[in-house]
Amino acid sequence: MRAALAGAFAVTLAGIGAAPAQEALWPYQVVGSAIPESLTGKPGDPVRGRAIVTKRESTCLLCHSGPFPEERFQGDLSPNLKGTGARWSAGELRLRMVDAARLNPATIMPSFYRVDGLTRVAPNWRGKPILSAEQIEDVVAFLATLRD
Repeated sequence: MRAALAGAFAVTLAGIGAAPAQEALWPYQVVGSAIPESLTGKPGDPVRGRAIVTKRESTCLLCHSGPFPEERFQGDLSPNLKGTGARWSAGELRLRMVDAARLNPATIMPSFYRVDGLTRVAPNWRGKPILSAEQIEDVVAFLATLRD
């Protein structure tokens, strides 16, 4: 099952188009189960974050479902995003987006802002994060609004 999901994720990423430009990753510090400080030093935009989460190319809804009645074919392999902001702090959400494997090495969730120590990465994506620091902050800002 995990191999099939990984394959589906790789195919989905291949459909996104060109990988983001090579960028230096913003430094961050993990404290417990969180990255308490914004990667960019400023809050993200929840409107842009919602667009990233619901856009098919981001793959969020491949595994997650949530309060998006207009979106068809939402996943059920991972936690529902409804109430995410009530369950986790912004820092905990940030770590889950940046490197979910740090919390659960067996997770099927991709590390959206990690580039080292990964295997089975498409050649166009090697050395590049899936999402930029700004996009991570936008998604965190949006998920934090999902309180009920």
